[in-house]
Amino acid sequence: MEMAKKTPGRPPHIPSETDRRLVEQLASNGVRQSEICYVLGISQKTLRLRFRKELNRGAARLEAALVMQLYALAAGNGAIALRATIFILKARFGWSPYLPPPRS
Repeated sequence: MEMAKKTPGRPPHIPSETDRRLVEQLASNGVRQSEICYVLGISQKTLRLRFRKELNRGAARLEAALVMQLYALAAGNGAIALRATIFILKARFGWSPYLPPPRS
C-alpha cells in the first residue's frame, strides 16, 4: 500500500506592497505585533520573518515622532517643560542629579 506524499504544511506567505505599507503604518502608530498578525491573518514568526524591515522602519518612525514631541514639550515653559528636560538629560545624556559635581 502506497502512502500519499506529505506536503510540508502551509504555502509560504508572500507579502504584497499593500501589506508592507500597512505593517509599517501600524507599527509606526504603536500597534502591537500580535494585533498586526491578527489583521494580516499570519503568525508572529511569519510577521517577523517577512516584514522585519517594515517593523523596524515603523518603530523608528514612532520613536522619532515621540522624541520630537518630547523636545517640543521641553521647549515650553512651566513644570512640564522642566520634567521633559530632565527626562531628556537622563535618557539621552546619562545625567543624574546624584552624580558628584565635576572637579574644577
